[in-house]
Amino acid sequence: MTAGMTRVQETLRRSFCAVAVLSTLGATALGAAPTAAAQDVRSKQWYLDAMHAEEIWKKATGEGIKVAVIDSGVNAATPSLKGQVLKGKDLTDRSGDETSDYDGHGTNMAELIAGTGKGGGIQGLAPGAKIIPFRIQVGLPKGAINRGSIPNAIKAAGDSDAQIISMSIGSEYFGAQEEEAIKYARSQGKLLLAAAGNNAKEGNGKSYPAAYPEVVGVAATGPDGKVADYSQHGEVIDLAAPANEIPLWCDATFKSYCDSNGGTSSATAIASASAALIWSANPDWTANQVLRVMIESAGRGEDWPEGPSNYLGHGIVRPGAHINRGIGKPGAPDIDPLTNEKTGGGNASDTSGSSDKGGSDSSTSESSEPASSQPGQDGSDDDTAVAGSDKTGNDGGSTGLLIAGAAAVAALGGAGFFILRRRRTA
Repeated sequence: MTAGMTRVQETLRRSFCAVAVLSTLGATALGAAPTAAAQDVRSKQWYLDAMHAEEIWKKATGEGIKVAVIDSGVNAATPSLKGQVLKGKDLTDRSGDETSDYDGHGTNMAELIAGTGKGGGIQGLAPGAKIIPFRIQVGLPKGAINRGSIPNAIKAAGDSDAQIISMSIGSEYFGAQEEEAIKYARSQGKLLLAAAGNNAKEGNGKSYPAAYPEVVGVAATGPDGKVADYSQHGEVIDLAAPANEIPLWCDATFKSYCDSNGGTSSATAIASASAALIWSANPDWTANQVLRVMIESAGRGEDWPEGPSNYLGHGIVRPGAHINRGIGKPGAPDIDPLTNEKTGGGNASDTSGSSDKGGSDSSTSESSEPASSQPGQDGSDDDTAVAGSDKTGNDGGSTGLLIAGAAAVAALGGAGFFILRRRRTA
């Protein structure tokens, strides 16, 4: 990672981004196109075939795993989500409850994670998992997003039965309450993932909650395995996942699906589903072990050097590489693979440290950027989630999220990866 990239990441856009407003995420998803016929929805979920999902489901479906979705609410009545949504919590002052999705975005994310595909709906990557919705308030004045419903939702998710917290949301503003909530949820043994953002061409600044050290920042890719050109990049990226050319509900009326690029929102949901699959196959593991295996089994090109990419992090999620081929070792249950700090396994964590990555270790060297991680370059291997398409899928736009996360620096060790996230300041 270059020092120049670090400086770019530190230059924050000062205006409140529309990408943080979930109301822009329904019909205005990246590249929203004409309605997709219901019978064509499954055929357009190209990543399921590329990931060999049918083979994965013979061994793991996400059963026994609960995923907290912090978003605009989740409509539990869509054909694909009937029976998939558990009691959650509404953190807004809107009418209805957490199953009243005022935008459509949260429902889309839930379906990508745990949809059953019934009634011609979206087939989730982890159809055996269950969703716990936490409805948040967005569209507030500058900076208010960090002082209201989001930190409360994160803390509530930390207290819930969910093992995974999926956050397809983002703001450019650091918030002390939000950071405290993140640390608390992590101390409860939760695995937290957040969207890296879609403003690569419009500032490429940090996004929160993905920028907090304890959160996995997720970038977006297309059917060709290349990073989407809107997907923000830098030292903050941990993993990447499919996002482009995936049908989603057109709007909050839930009448039809549209062809669209879901941006890093969808990528986060698919990465969360990947975690659910791995965890359901290894129910005794901690969040640290699940994440370590996600990192070690991620798809990387043959010329991938030691260390992460500015664009794809440690690579593209591919749960089948572990579930079907045993790639990735869980390692220590109580060491966070992002920070190399002791977390007390799945039960407790020291949350008194600073927000810098990597603790007191400042010896990590900066690596040069590999060619395979540049925009438009293939970051995949034999069974990475790619299809045989020559389309780039990088048509830009804004889905609703700023990018963030923290890149990790990896060193190959005898038992697998030893991961140490680079330092960064809030």
